[in-house]
Amino acid sequence: MSTLDTLEKEYRGVGNRLMRPETIPPGEFARLASRQAELREILDMKERVERLRGTLQDHERVLRSDDDDLRAIAKEELPKVQEELAKAEENLRRALLPKDPHVGKDVVMEIRAGAGGDEASLFARGLFTMYARFAERRGWHTRLVSESRSDVGGYKEVIFEVVGKDAYGTLRLERGVHRIQRIPETEKTGRIHTSTATVAVLPKATDVEVEIRPEDLRIDTYRAGGHGGQKVQKTDSAVRITHLPTGLVVQCQDERSQQKNKERAMEVLRARLLALRIEEQARAQGAARRAQIGTGDRSEKIRTYNVPQNRVTDHRIKRSWHDVGRVLDGDLDGLVNDLQGAL
Repeated sequence: MSTLDTLEKEYRGVGNRLMRPETIPPGEFARLASRQAELREILDMKERVERLRGTLQDHERVLRSDDDDLRAIAKEELPKVQEELAKAEENLRRALLPKDPHVGKDVVMEIRAGAGGDEASLFARGLFTMYARFAERRGWHTRLVSESRSDVGGYKEVIFEVVGKDAYGTLRLERGVHRIQRIPETEKTGRIHTSTATVAVLPKATDVEVEIRPEDLRIDTYRAGGHGGQKVQKTDSAVRITHLPTGLVVQCQDERSQQKNKERAMEVLRARLLALRIEEQARAQGAARRAQIGTGDRSEKIRTYNVPQNRVTDHRIKRSWHDVGRVLDGDLDGLVNDLQGAL
C-alpha cells in the first residue's frame, strides 16, 4: 500500500471517529479534527496532481491528432500545464515529508537581550513588535505572559504566546541569535553599534502531553511591581512557580488575577518541559532549547538586520532581503517562505 493510500485510509478512519464524538476521550477531539483537515489538504493536492496529469495526457494525445487547430491550441497550452503539474507535484512531495509532530501547535516565544547593553534590550523590544505585527497580519492572537523592562524602555526578557493555525510550524525557524547593526539614537559620532537578542520558540504543550504533579511544584506569590520598582498592584497577584525536579522557574505578573497569572505561568512551564523532552528525544540532532537560544554571543547569529545598508541576511541559507524597515514592521512572509523552502 502506498503512502497516499495509507493517508486516504487514515482520513476515512478519522472521519468515522469524529462522527461518534461520544467515544472520543476529552482533549482528543480537537487533535482529530486538526488531523482530518491536514489529511484533507494532502488528498486535495493528490487530486490536483491527478487532474493535471490527465490534462497533460489529453494535450499530448491531441498533439498526435490530425486536427491542425486543436494541435495549435494544445501546443500553446502544454507548457502551462507542465509548469502547473511540476509545482503541484513539488507541493505534494513537500506535504508527504516527515513533519515535526508539533508543527500545528500554538507557540510560546521567549526573547532575551544578548550582547550590546541597552541597545540589545531595545532590539529585543523591536523583535517582539516584529513578531506581534506578523501575527496580526496572519490573523493570529498574541498574549503577553511576562516582561522585564530595561531602564531605557527595552526588554531584558519578554515571554508571550502566539495562538493561530500552524503558528509553531511557521515560527519555529526563528529560534536562535538575531543580530542588529545600526546607529543608536544616542550615538553622537555616527558609529554603527552591533547588538544581539536570543529567540526561543517552544511548542505549546497540553495537559495530556506534559503531566505535572502538584507535589513537584513550589508556588510563591508576591506583589507585582512596575518599571523602576513602582507598585502596580495592591495585592499579591504575581506568581512564581518552581518545578522542583528540573529547577525550572517561571513567573507571571501581568494579569490582575492571581489565578490567571498562575494559569499563564503553568502554560509556559508546560512548554519548557515539553522542550526538555524534545531535547532528550533529539539530542543528537541538536534540537534542544539551549541549542535554540545559545549564549547570545555575536558569533552564534542566525540572522543580521543591517539598518545602514537596508539589508536583512539569514546566515543559514546565505540569502539577503532588502527593506529592513518593512521586515522589522512584521512583513516576514517572503523571508519565512524562503526559509521553509530551503531548510
